[in-house]
Amino acid sequence: MRRAERESFLKSFGVFFLSLSLLSGVLAYLYYLKQIHEFQEKVYTEMQLCSYTLRCGEYMFDFVDLEHKKLYRMIEEQGELFAHFSIPKNDKYALKLSLERDKYQKYLEDIKIVVLKQYLLALLTLATLSLLFSLYALHPLRNALRLTEEFSRDILHDLGTPLAALRLNVTLLHAMPGDEKKIKRVSQSIDTIASLGDNLRSYLEGHAYQKEEIDLFELLKERVALFEKLYPNITFSLNGVMFLIEANYDAMIRVIDNILSNAAKYNKINGFVKIDINTKNKTLRIEDSGKGIKNPKMVFERFYKEQERGMGIGLHIVKKFCDALKIGIELESEISKGTVFMLHLNNVVRR
Repeated sequence: MRRAERESFLKSFGVFFLSLSLLSGVLAYLYYLKQIHEFQEKVYTEMQLCSYTLRCGEYMFDFVDLEHKKLYRMIEEQGELFAHFSIPKNDKYALKLSLERDKYQKYLEDIKIVVLKQYLLALLTLATLSLLFSLYALHPLRNALRLTEEFSRDILHDLGTPLAALRLNVTLLHAMPGDEKKIKRVSQSIDTIASLGDNLRSYLEGHAYQKEEIDLFELLKERVALFEKLYPNITFSLNGVMFLIEANYDAMIRVIDNILSNAAKYNKINGFVKIDINTKNKTLRIEDSGKGIKNPKMVFERFYKEQERGMGIGLHIVKKFCDALKIGIELESEISKGTVFMLHLNNVVRR
């Protein structure tokens, strides 16, 4: 079950089950009160008959002062159930009939157990219905996700041929006299499109869930060497030592490449990108001297971008992969002073 499907299933199940459980809980409580009321009515009827004959072994009777006593009314007080009745030709005393406290409490406990059992049975039934309802409600989402994935895979497949042709033509242009800067920009644009395709392919194939042992320092060295060739006017520095983590190799490449790509593309001329691995705090820090971000809280939103270049999905994919890998990610940015990405790796450190 995909993450979106699991989230939709749990939310549907939770809302349906909790709402019905709450409703059934209220009904169970009302049923409990009704059972008590019916029992008290039954006891009162028997007490009325007993008040005429005094032949009733189930109830205790006593003569009490009539003053301030409420007659012909069932009273529950301090766990005791009793009623007062008048005595013919006697204005001073009243007859008090009461049910033994232990008997009344035992009846209440028995009623609670019966109602609780019925409520638990109802919860089991509601859980089954909620499960079936949630699975049924999940079908449209699954179909939509399947169609979206099939469409995305078709697009990725069809992109391969024109990208290969573009790379070949750019290679031929390098061998011919021309504007090298424009050719280089075209080449970088092709690499950007290819990288976006790799991001999407990795996400569709669920790479984040296939984990392996990775030396983060060696992986960063490899990626930095690549970006140094692509952006020779940017100074890259890597500080750290061997640091083993358990994650998916392709997913980590996508995360690192997207952050480094943004740090290089939107940097100043002769700017820098500093990468630091802190083995004590288990963090990866990537700092650049770039333009900065106006709205740091928005950068992980799909299609959000502050520059004309790009499509606004690179950092959104980074956040998706980090969530799937259980890597915490945060950033600080200031206009014209650069951006700092911080990745918290506690959950992926090799044990």
